[in-house]
Amino acid sequence: MPTKTSRRAAVAASSTPDTAPAAPAVKRDRTHYLYIAVIVAVALGIAVGLIWPDAGVELKPLGTGFVNIIKMMISPIIFCTIVLGIGSVRKAAKVGAVGGIALGYFTVMSLVALSIGLVVGNILHPGDGLHLTDAIKASGHDQVTEALPPVDFVLSIIPKTFVAAFTGEQVLQTLLVALLAGFALQGMGSAGQPILRGVEHIQRLVFRILAMVMWAAPVGAFGAMAAVTGSAGVDALKKLAILMVGFYITCFLFVFIVLGALLRIVSGLNIFTLFKYLGREFLLILSTSSSESALPRLIAKMEHLGVSKPVVGITVPTGYSFNLDGTMIYMTMASLFIADAMGTPMPVGEQIPLLLFLLLASKGAAGVTGAGLATLAGGLQAHKPALVDGMGLIVGIDRFMSEARALTNFAGNAVATVLIGTWTKEIDRARVDQVLAGHLPFDEKTLLDEHEAHGDAEGDAVEVLPEQGGEKELAKA
Repeated sequence: MPTKTSRRAAVAASSTPDTAPAAPAVKRDRTHYLYIAVIVAVALGIAVGLIWPDAGVELKPLGTGFVNIIKMMISPIIFCTIVLGIGSVRKAAKVGAVGGIALGYFTVMSLVALSIGLVVGNILHPGDGLHLTDAIKASGHDQVTEALPPVDFVLSIIPKTFVAAFTGEQVLQTLLVALLAGFALQGMGSAGQPILRGVEHIQRLVFRILAMVMWAAPVGAFGAMAAVTGSAGVDALKKLAILMVGFYITCFLFVFIVLGALLRIVSGLNIFTLFKYLGREFLLILSTSSSESALPRLIAKMEHLGVSKPVVGITVPTGYSFNLDGTMIYMTMASLFIADAMGTPMPVGEQIPLLLFLLLASKGAAGVTGAGLATLAGGLQAHKPALVDGMGLIVGIDRFMSEARALTNFAGNAVATVLIGTWTKEIDRARVDQVLAGHLPFDEKTLLDEHEAHGDAEGDAVEVLPEQGGEKELAKA
């Protein structure tokens, strides 16, 4: 006599079609609606700023609030990324080699960017014909901040307490604590594995929070664009359009000719293909005028692309402090603009020392909000105080120029990560080709490769990101 179980099996078999069962439906990625909303919000913000300028200025806290939320996530993301990257590497010398190559590259590219800005500034002479007023002079002096001497700058990297690195605004403090923690876990060997798994879970939590926060991007973009359009106005922009257009063109040529050629020669990649992969990050920066808003996503996307975690963890955070190509171009062009506007153009003999001074000053302002304008003011105050009076000329359009600064800084760090990964052989080229071809899409919901995770909810080890070629090479060392 057939049992109940056999009868159920027979019924199920008779009701099952001959065809194979359909694969489970994949949840539709709705995040593309988010970035359409950002574009609409930017357009509405510009319209509000032009039609109701006073109301537009009042909306500034919306943009400031969104950027501050993103900045809140930067320290834990940098900490988790660096600790996981270094903690899984057996030889500390490998990490030091990556850092040394990164700093050398950043210094060379900063000099290249400064030189390009110098050449273009001498060709355009955009400041000719402008006149200073007492109000402009006062506005310029308001921008001057105390520049830290080299020794004080180095000491400022050390946080007062271990926890203070996560509560301050100095990204370099978080970087220092993360490096120490990573090397400590590296030295602990197998005893440090439970801690590394714990950091992995924290990283997953932080990226999940970031994915949730990104849905506020349209609100932040609307407020930021309405405020800047309302405060600057059309007339002020017309007077300084030459400087703005020249700066944007210079940044464009630097990114697509200098960086594009480097990327093609060293890595064999097309810069347009890479930027298409990072398109949403560029849109986010354009709407918030802050490259920091895309820093967490750049870390996640570079790891997903196939660059090893140690390289990403060291190159991206350090690059955000020391590889500011857009800021370099801005400072040289703005310096020449101010000198011409004041009727005291600088000969080449004065320009080169100022260039070198700004190179050092920019490193001292690493991680400071609005560092471009503040560093320029501080540099002029120390090198040629008479030019500080002209700082007020560019305050009105600095917010619009910061768009190009932020986009260029981000592009420079994205390219630098791929280049350094190639030079150190810490990049999985097969995966890069698959990702850029669209065969391995980035998970916009979690910012992590959750489909690669292993284990269960009961505490088994979870591997957040797939093991990549670079990490295998480091493990063999």
